[in-house]
Amino acid sequence: MKYLSFDIEATGLEEHDLIIEFAMIPFCTKEKKLNYDLKKHFYIKCPSFDSLKPKLNQWVIDHNKELIEKAHSSGLEMEKFKQELINYFESDEVKEYFDGKKITLFGKSMSAIDLPFLNRDLGWDFMRTYFNHRQLDLSSVAYALVDMEKIPAACESGSKLMSFLNMGEVAHTALEDAVNTAKMYFKLMEITKA
Repeated sequence: MKYLSFDIEATGLEEHDLIIEFAMIPFCTKEKKLNYDLKKHFYIKCPSFDSLKPKLNQWVIDHNKELIEKAHSSGLEMEKFKQELINYFESDEVKEYFDGKKITLFGKSMSAIDLPFLNRDLGWDFMRTYFNHRQLDLSSVAYALVDMEKIPAACESGSKLMSFLNMGEVAHTALEDAVNTAKMYFKLMEITKA
């Protein structure tokens, strides 16, 4: 199957928080290959770090100040970002890659912020126009493999799963996380064959 691996970075995990970075890369499980020619990365405009700081949690303050500042200074306004996505999904290259079908999204822990934030910011109609109503979540795959005793129980955590698969640390940058999530899926597919 073909999927669109994506990841977002946000100002936090609360309902009021904002998407500040988005990246995506298509991949094919049959070929076990990522399509780097079709990868995309965006910063999304947000208020300044100083104005957001009173509502930010400490982890975001400690780790994402630079990312927030980058999004504030050079990010796309949400409507411009949405139009860039439309241009991408309507392109001949993307339509050909996905055989003219709706795209199946792939990510990790998507129900936490990714899908709720995308539904909120891009709109229900946008999401249903371009994306399959089903998606594949790496976290759910990991839980299933833990239940089947194919991987250790600690692998329910993304960072522990990356460590178990000898892939280093979670980057917390959208593009690298989108790429690594797809690569982890390829490795988990191999584990199920053993």
